[in-house]
Amino acid sequence: MRRFLVAAALLAGLLTDAPAFAQDYPGKRITLVVAFAPGGFADTFARIVGQKLGERWPQPVIVENRAGAGGNTAAKAVSTATPDG
Repeated sequence: MRRFLVAAALLAGLLTDAPAFAQDYPGKRITLVVAFAPGGFADTFARIVGQKLGERWPQPVIVENRAGAGGNTAAKAVSTATPDG
């Protein structure tokens, strides 16, 4: 009887789950935050990566340099950004 109840509970759980539908990502522009000053290797690399992502995704990729405080300025900008999933 116990096995029947466990099997019934599992079956009910499988039948009631709604399927997840993927959303189009990204839905708006992407901001790539770089923790170094413009013109250096990190900035150049980020711009190359941003360009390639922009070609692959239908949204533009904006490279934003936030140099200073040992990367804390960039980290604060990212941590306080509006969450978008």
